[in-house]
Amino acid sequence: MIRKNAADRTLHVAVYLVLTAMTAVTLLPFANVLAKSVSAEWAVVSGQVGVWPIDFQLDTMRYVITSQPFVRAFIVSLIVTVAGSLFSILLTAITAYPLSKRHLPGMRGIMVAFVFTMMFSGGTIPNYLLIRQLGLMNSLWSLILPALISVFNMLIVKSYYENLPESLEESARMDGARNLTLLFRILLPLSMPVLATIALFYAVYYWNDFYHPMLYINSSSLKPLQLYLRDIVMDADTTQAGVSKTADDLLNISPEGIRAATVVASTVPIVLVYPYLQKYFIKGVLIGSVKG
Repeated sequence: MIRKNAADRTLHVAVYLVLTAMTAVTLLPFANVLAKSVSAEWAVVSGQVGVWPIDFQLDTMRYVITSQPFVRAFIVSLIVTVAGSLFSILLTAITAYPLSKRHLPGMRGIMVAFVFTMMFSGGTIPNYLLIRQLGLMNSLWSLILPALISVFNMLIVKSYYENLPESLEESARMDGARNLTLLFRILLPLSMPVLATIALFYAVYYWNDFYHPMLYINSSSLKPLQLYLRDIVMDADTTQAGVSKTADDLLNISPEGIRAATVVASTVPIVLVYPYLQKYFIKGVLIGSVKG
C-alpha cells in the first residue's frame, strides 16, 4: 500500500476543490433554468429566482409537456434520433470492418479520402443545394441522411476491430463463416462497448441538432424539438412560437417560465439515457483508441 505524504494529500484536496468549483459553475445555469420552470409566475417575472425555486409549482411544466406543439416536436425528434442512430451505427460498423483489414487494396487512398472529408466539409450552401436537388426539403430524411456516418466514430470502431484477436476470424472461417456472418454474429456482439459509445455520440447529435432543421424544415408539423425550443427562446412572446395560452394560463404562467420549462423538458431525455451508457462510454473510448 502506497502511503501519501502531506504534499500529496494537499494536492489531492486542491484538485478536488477545483473540480467541485468547476462542477458548480457548470451546473449553476441549468439550476437557474430548472428553478424558473417550477417557480411561481410572479417570482419569475420579478427576477427573484436564483438556483432555488420560489413558491414551487408544476403548472408551467405540465402546460409545456402537454401542449400539442411540444408533443409533436418531441415525437419528431424521437423518430429522427432513434432512426438516425440505428442507421448510423449499422453503416459505421459495416464501413469500419473492411477498413480494419491491412491487406485491403487501395487502403491508403481510401483512408486519405475519409480523413479529408473529416477535416474539410463542402460547406452549408453546397449541402443545402444538394438536399434541395435530391427533393429532401421538408422531409425527415434531410435530418438523417447527411449525418449517417461520422468519420471520427468510424475510426474509433475501426481501431477497436483491429485490436480483436485474429484467431476469432480464422476459427470462424474454418467453420465456413463468410464476411457478413463474421461481422453480425461474432464481431458486433463483441463490440458492444464501442458501439454503445458511438450510439451515444450519434444520439446526442441527432437530438441536439437545430441548425440543419432550420435550413431544411419549413413545415411546423415536422419541426424537431430543438428547433421548436429555438423558436420559443428567440420569440419575445411565446404565442408567436405556436404556444397559445388561455386566460387561466396567464394567471400562473409567464413566457420566461415556459422557455425554462421547455429547456428542461428537452434536456431530460438525453440526461436519463446517459447513465445507462456511461460504463460503455468510458470502456469503448479507451479500447477503441489504444492499440497493442
